[in-house]
Amino acid sequence: MTYRVLCLTDQSDLPETELFIGLYNAGVDIEVACNPKGRYFERLQKSEVCIHKLIAESRFSIQSIQNIRRILARKDYDILYCFNNKAASNLLMATWGQKYKIITYRGTVGNVGFLSPASWTTHLHPRVDRIVCVSKAVREHLVGMRFLGMGIGPDKAVAIYKGHDFAWYQSPPADLAREFGIPADAFVVGFAGRNRPHKGISHLIDATRHLPGEANIHFLLLGRLKEDRSLKRKIAQSPHACRIHLPGFREDAPAVFAACDTFIMPSTKREGLSRAVIEAMARGTPPIVTDVGGLPELVIHGQSGIVVKPEDAYGIAEAILRLAQNPEEKRRMGVNARQRIQEHFHIQQTVSQTRSLFEHLMAAE
Repeated sequence: MTYRVLCLTDQSDLPETELFIGLYNAGVDIEVACNPKGRYFERLQKSEVCIHKLIAESRFSIQSIQNIRRILARKDYDILYCFNNKAASNLLMATWGQKYKIITYRGTVGNVGFLSPASWTTHLHPRVDRIVCVSKAVREHLVGMRFLGMGIGPDKAVAIYKGHDFAWYQSPPADLAREFGIPADAFVVGFAGRNRPHKGISHLIDATRHLPGEANIHFLLLGRLKEDRSLKRKIAQSPHACRIHLPGFREDAPAVFAACDTFIMPSTKREGLSRAVIEAMARGTPPIVTDVGGLPELVIHGQSGIVVKPEDAYGIAEAILRLAQNPEEKRRMGVNARQRIQEHFHIQQTVSQTRSLFEHLMAAE
């Protein structure tokens, strides 16, 4: 089956970039419009994928609409796949009155609704043929929405995991003693994420109050957190304040995760499929996650990690102590975590499922 695909995105991350390259290598006639400031733009340039420079500053940008129209005029595309809301809304404006198969991408639970005007310019737009969801939880949320008889059909939303590859994570583990002064015999809990209330960082800090005072447990919280004064005050009140480290944003986060004893994601809502958890699991670091969004799809409780209730500081502390006090169980879960990513969240599976989606759309004509 012959068809032509244009993917529109912003600063493409590594799994997204490798998806484009993987689709091209699988024989898909694919081109990509993306932001040249992206970290992996050079990787795309070095591949044989045809790329177009596209910077969407807002959801309705005259310049972006004109740029998209210029790209579309170069070739007769069949499928247009938008990986973010800005790309989707500008594309839908640029293709007004034209016939294409249009796909949007949804990576988080929530923030889409029938009473939201912005949602009608992206995922709920009647010209959108499919919504690719990063996890089953995201898909279930979309399909479960109802308002005055309106809803998203079960065939319109499709769950396709964002795949990874062990080959991306070959750097040696970070030296936590040298870089952060963490004792070599300490049990280290890692975290990485944006400074947002739904990431549950405050509940993680509360959990430290339930740990024994003499416990040699350190916390390494990656991300732009130092500027949050309320968080720093909360940390200062913890009995383990001296063992909580805020190193800031790190480009080598997977190498840091590899040096940790466990990785925690204490989210309270909206979690699609945490890339940080996947990266930690790929390095053999057993995770502790909350029963939120797509996190339980990643972690099988008691096998490849531990799943706790959201906003449960005591449960988080119990999970940390369980792994700290049972090194053999920690090792077993780490091995299983790595195996789970290999078997269920590999980039080749994403490529295969995305290609099947394209072919199904084309056959539906």
